[in-house]
Amino acid sequence: MLGTLVVGLGRAGAGLHLPVLRRLGHGGGRPFGRPPITVYDPRRRLGDAELGDIAVAHSPAHAATLVDPERTVVHLCTGPSARLRPLTELVDLGFRRFLVEKPLAGDEVELREVLRLRDHGRLDLVPVAQWRCSELTARLLGVLAGGRLGRLRSVEFAQSKPRFARTLAGDDHPSAFDVEVPHSLAVALLIAGRGEVVAAGCTDMLLGDAVFPALGGAWVRLRHTDGVRTDIRADLTSPVRERRITVELEGGTLVGHYPISAADEYAQLSVRTKGGKVDSVFRDDSLGAFIARAYRHFEGTEPITDEPATGAAVVSLLAEAKRVAGLRAPVEVPR
Repeated sequence: MLGTLVVGLGRAGAGLHLPVLRRLGHGGGRPFGRPPITVYDPRRRLGDAELGDIAVAHSPAHAATLVDPERTVVHLCTGPSARLRPLTELVDLGFRRFLVEKPLAGDEVELREVLRLRDHGRLDLVPVAQWRCSELTARLLGVLAGGRLGRLRSVEFAQSKPRFARTLAGDDHPSAFDVEVPHSLAVALLIAGRGEVVAAGCTDMLLGDAVFPALGGAWVRLRHTDGVRTDIRADLTSPVRERRITVELEGGTLVGHYPISAADEYAQLSVRTKGGKVDSVFRDDSLGAFIARAYRHFEGTEPITDEPATGAAVVSLLAEAKRVAGLRAPVEVPR
């Protein structure tokens, strides 16, 4: 069995990955033969008893003494702009299996370094893209594959939530493009195939007298190879939460709602045609399904063949969207 090391205990690591891992049977009691979880947070020192039955490492080197690097999956849950250093340190210690939070890298400069590390160290690198394992996404793809509603015309994503507290706390997300948009881009590429950015923009977050540049919201339009258009909008200042996808087909419209949080893991789908409307509600634990799928990949029983290529494509589209939106490009430091 593979061991587990979670690096970074912010919202993604502590709030999302750890609960899923425990639910899937990873933990100190070794249910189903799983080794215990080990955690390390580069930003703060954790007490040995702080997380109960979970082992606490105080450095990457310490983590390598608690687990077998060759038989461990690393959940790299640091922010996108604070990812390259821990990844490099862990690779130098012999870790080879990485489940990397979205997006795979903060920009194209960092992406080149991540892919160079992958090639040099022969890493098995899988970016987190849980909506690709969503039951809602599967049902949308099923309708498209069935062909009864004709060809795909357009895809639209609307994502909104208030994100003031986390922005104030600082979590290494450089812009609104890096928060919710990667989820939508991964699904758009799955549904409509390769695409290019044709328009993009972003807004600042205003909170009292404070201004957080480019963290209020973001939007991007893609044109896919067969003429299909995708529009993605994310509002991080909204008072309400929503994750909606609208798929326009020749013969009807699909409107889906992804779960808004782990508090209620149910999705909804409405299939609308000239003949009427059919609504459905169903459980959709997309992150649990994705992590279980990733472990089958790392164990060699069910390989994921299109990663990290899809994750890299998402980073490239994000970088182009930021350029089109007028955000300052990263400066590449000569080596």
